[in-house]
Amino acid sequence: MLELETAVVNVLKDTYDPEIPVNVYDLGLIYKIDVDDNNQVEVTMTLTAPNCPVADDLLIEIKEKVEAIPGVKGAAINLTFDPPWDKSMMSEAALLELGLL
Repeated sequence: MLELETAVVNVLKDTYDPEIPVNVYDLGLIYKIDVDDNNQVEVTMTLTAPNCPVADDLLIEIKEKVEAIPGVKGAAINLTFDPPWDKSMMSEAALLELGLL
């Protein structure tokens, strides 16, 4: 299960927010990754803004990428705005990349 979780993180680090040139993982948009005993993956995430114009496309992209990981039997991507995202959730690498550190 840990291997699949690591693979999911790697896929998320290769998925970029279309409005900010930083991956969704380092942006702090991923709140939770669960892999159950049947290799079903559940990702709980948020967006930088509730009215993000590409929200649907981003969720579809993440679902397709996670489901393409060998061993994953299915994926559910849950969108939440609680807690709301803010820049304090960004990794140090993301802050550096955007010149905010």
